[in-house]
Amino acid sequence: MPETENRVSKLFNVKYPIIQAGMVWVSGYKLASAVSNAGGLGLIGAGSMYPEVLSSHIQKCKKATDKPFGVNIPLFYPDLEEILDIVIREEVKIVFTSAGNPKLYTGFLKEKGITVVHVVSSVKFAEKSEAAGVDAIVAEGFEAGGHNGRDETTTFTLIPMVKEKIEIPLIAAGGIATGRGMLAARVLGADGVQIGSRFVVSEESSAHTNFKQEVINTEDGGTHLTLKELTPVRLIKNQFYEQVQKLYQQQASSQQLQDLLGRGRAKKGMFEGDLNEGELEIGQIAGLIHEMKPAAAIVNDIVEEYRRAVQDLSGMKI
Repeated sequence: MPETENRVSKLFNVKYPIIQAGMVWVSGYKLASAVSNAGGLGLIGAGSMYPEVLSSHIQKCKKATDKPFGVNIPLFYPDLEEILDIVIREEVKIVFTSAGNPKLYTGFLKEKGITVVHVVSSVKFAEKSEAAGVDAIVAEGFEAGGHNGRDETTTFTLIPMVKEKIEIPLIAAGGIATGRGMLAARVLGADGVQIGSRFVVSEESSAHTNFKQEVINTEDGGTHLTLKELTPVRLIKNQFYEQVQKLYQQQASSQQLQDLLGRGRAKKGMFEGDLNEGELEIGQIAGLIHEMKPAAAIVNDIVEEYRRAVQDLSGMKI
């Protein structure tokens, strides 16, 4: 892997163009620092943290690694201004924004010397993000877990379409958990990859053990993108998911869906381990995740498989 020549590696000053996604209830300082120490870019997921909790995680991450790390901030966060103040005060150098308009804060963050990356699910928003001045773009296909695009554009088609329209570094996300998946994304035009689901089932992930095991048990067809009327999310098919589908069969309103979702449903499933009533967010790639490992071992596995795949392809003929 040509680490020294890669645009994403250079942008973040990391060894490998591998970013660990900043996921709610999963990505605390332990996971972010472990990935950064292994040569990737770890991200703390601010979306499930109160401001004071985020501040603590940033401070602990600084102590746990001397390598670059970042913070993922959903722009619909209710305490957004306070979160941004913390990021600036703690001198975080890399911020990934998502779920909102990149025009709102990109200029402000860049004026503070922060590298800004925005997550998108379409070509249109990739172009808008580049116009807003972001330093790189994460283009996420609908295979991904967590909040997702409504158009259901797959990573395989999204990456080359975005690549055709932008000049800044492009990071692929959605359905990537292996070195072969990383190579495929690179061939399609991505400069690097963002990986979420594989790091959920890491030893340093703050996800509950029950949830980690459920991800390992999930097979092909075990997830579904739903709740588009609210915010599209890919869920493992459990009891809560079946309740959602029953409401759809009854032609329920958005308010009825919101009432069922309530508050804290993702925390209940992913952080507290309630596999029946909890919201269990994970990507389709869960079917390729078979064991829990340290984050560093996951990074090393991806890198080594990537290198083997490159060698295998060098001998292929049409």
